[in-house]
Amino acid sequence: MPQVNFYWLFITAAFPLVIGYLYYKPSVFGEALRSATDETIKKRSPIMKYGLTYLFGLFMSYIIFLFAVHQSSVYQLFLHESDLLQSGTELNTYVTEFMDRFGARHRTFGHGVIHGVEITLLMGLGMLGVSTLYEGRPMKYLWIHLFYWLICGALMGGALCAWM
Repeated sequence: MPQVNFYWLFITAAFPLVIGYLYYKPSVFGEALRSATDETIKKRSPIMKYGLTYLFGLFMSYIIFLFAVHQSSVYQLFLHESDLLQSGTELNTYVTEFMDRFGARHRTFGHGVIHGVEITLLMGLGMLGVSTLYEGRPMKYLWIHLFYWLICGALMGGALCAWM
C-alpha cells in the first residue's frame, strides 16, 4: 500500500477557519453578510464555533479527498479482501503493480481544485440553497456563503490532491 500523508486531512481541515477569518472581515464580505445574519449568532461560545468549524472542516477534507484522489477508489474496491494487505498474494501484487503504474495520475493541485469546486457546487449549493430559502434569507446570503465555500473547497482539494 502506498504511503499516504494523512496529516494533510488535519491541515486542510483548518482551511475554513483561516479563510473565514479573512473572508468574513467587515472590509471583505463581513459587512454585507451582517445585514443578512441574526445577532444571536454572536452570542455563541467561540470555543464551540471554532471547534465545530474545525470538526466540520475535517469531514469536508475527507469527502474531498475521496473525490479528488482517485487512487483511493482502488483500495475501496478491495477493502474487505483479506489478501489486500498480505504481501505476496495475488491481489496485493496486482494492486501494487497497478498503483506503481497508475498511482501518480491526476495528482496535481489543479486537478484537486477542480474536484474541490465540483463537490462544493454539487453539495454546497443544494444545502445552502435549501437553508437560505426556508430560513427566509436574502439570496445575497447564499452567494456570499457559497463563494466562501468554493474558495475553501478549491484550496482543500488542491492541497489534498497534490500533497496527500
